[in-house]
Amino acid sequence: MNRRAVLLGTSAAALAVFGGGAWYLRQQEEAAAAAAVTQNPEALVRPNSPILGPAEAPVTLVEFFDPSCEACRAFHPVIEDLRQQYPTQLRIVLRYTPFHEGSDEAVRILEAARRQDKFEPVLDALFEKQPEWAIHGAPDLDRAWRIAGAVGLDLERAQSDRLHPDTTAILNQDVADLQELGVRATPTFFLNGRPLTNLNFDALRAAVGHAVAETS
Repeated sequence: MNRRAVLLGTSAAALAVFGGGAWYLRQQEEAAAAAAVTQNPEALVRPNSPILGPAEAPVTLVEFFDPSCEACRAFHPVIEDLRQQYPTQLRIVLRYTPFHEGSDEAVRILEAARRQDKFEPVLDALFEKQPEWAIHGAPDLDRAWRIAGAVGLDLERAQSDRLHPDTTAILNQDVADLQELGVRATPTFFLNGRPLTNLNFDALRAAVGHAVAETS
């Protein structure tokens, strides 16, 4: 056996070990998250969490998201497609996960919008124009506020609501819950209380479709 064959064989073995280790780690994280939900189901859905879709829908998809997260922005149209596909069967529960610099302020914009029944248009606008304001290392939150104002948010009223105690309480609770559930990345999804790992767009669609079919 020549040296090149030995090297290739060694590399393949290392990749197999790495792949097996990554799979095992994902399984461990999924089991830990499921156990945390079992121990404290309230940590997954709080009474004051934003909900998109019918509150009594039989299928619940919880998303821990960060308004500044590029992957969350990429998944947002998929979530919207699922809502249109399952308008009565699916509800989306959103949990704030302010991992990026400035994301806590973006959450305050969203909560101010929720007080004015403008949550969805402001959420859509912040995601659509995310590259304009969620600049890594130098987020432009003034621009984020202007983007929200452009879709109908009353900025004067919103600024007075910005530091509302209820908003601070929601932020603090969501951070505590994501830590308890072991959420380390965004977006993180739980479907009917079960964590979904190693997701892509098609896998999320398939998982939700399967959950809806089980309720039929």
